[in-house]
Formats: sequence, structure tokens, C-alpha cells
Amino acid sequence: MLARSGRRIASLPDLAVAPGQAVALLGPSGSGKSTALMALAGIRAPDSGDIEVGGIRLWALPSAARDRFRGHRIGLVFQSFHLIDALSVAANVAIAMRCAGLSPDHGRVDSLLQGLQLAALARRRADRISHGQAQRVAMARALVNRPAVVLADEPTSALDDAATAELLALLRQSARAEGAGLLIATHDRRVIAAVDQVVEMKAAA
Repeated sequence: MLARSGRRIASLPDLAVAPGQAVALLGPSGSGKSTALMALAGIRAPDSGDIEVGGIRLWALPSAARDRFRGHRIGLVFQSFHLIDALSVAANVAIAMRCAGLSPDHGRVDSLLQGLQLAALARRRADRISHGQAQRVAMARALVNRPAVVLADEPTSALDDAATAELLALLRQSARAEGAGLLIATHDRRVIAAVDQVVEMKAAA
């Protein structure tokens, strides 16, 4: 459970995301989806309950260890992609390795960009690519450290039907190829057809 000033703002049902599985955390605005995602990412502590990733109790780790664990084992795709405009597409992906204390593996970066149809843009600055391309760069960055799970926050909110179907197929295919579980927090019911399981959240009373 997550609360603020004694008021419950989110209650996450029991759920498990297996390697290669896709799960949607579905609910309207105000239901606490993004807040729950922050708890699952080890960014915001839950008031009760337990979160395990790859058999590790996330919130039992000290803060610094939890940050390191997140960098290695949890991939994040935010609504705002947080790319660095002055860096190339490839450098924006590789920076996730540096932040996790890993040496950049350029072969790994190139392979992910190829799989996400971004190879031709590898040397282009991030401020010179389209919104859809930037979203795929964010996906590559989330996957580059071979996470156990990828958490995506409202990835289809600004997309039409065709772009939504393409994005979900690519996100799911990429996560499965890496052996990662995929958890999508969304209010978009179009996501339902693309996942294995739907967990519904309701707005707090």
C-alpha cells in the first residue's frame, strides 16, 4: 500500500511478472498507477507489502544498493523519455551502462538499435529524431543492461491506433527477446489485447 498524509493513494494487488510475460496495470487517472510503478522500481517506498525482483527483496536493500540493483535489473521507460539532446542516439543508450557502473558495450548498444529499427540513427543527436524514434531509444536504454523486468509508464498515451499497435508489438518482442518481464502502467484499454494479464487498479476513495 502507498499513502500520503495518512490517506491511501494506491493499493497494488498481488501480482507476479514472469520472464517474457507482459502484464498491464490498468486504471484511470488518479488510481495510483505511476505511484505504484515508482514503488516497483525502488524509487518510492510502499507503506506496507513486499516487492521482489529476481528473488531479491527490493526494499530490504540499503538505499545505495537499491540504486545499483535498479540500474542493473530494472528497466524504466518513462512518459517523458529524458534523453540528453546533445548526445547521439547510441550515447543515450550507452549512458545507462555508465550510470550502472558498467563499461559501455558498443556491440550490445548497436544490436539493440538494430532490433528497434534505429541503427541508421545511431550517430544522430537526440534532438534531431522524431517522437516515435525517441520512444524507441528510451526502450533500448531500458533494455541495455539486460534487466529482469521492464516498467513502462503510459507508453501509448500520445499514439494513434496504428502507432500503438506497432509500439506494443515492438516493446513486447524486445522484452521477450531479452528474457525480461514487462509491466505496463496505463489507462489505455487498447493495451489489453497485447498483454498476457491485466491487473486493474481503482482510484482511491
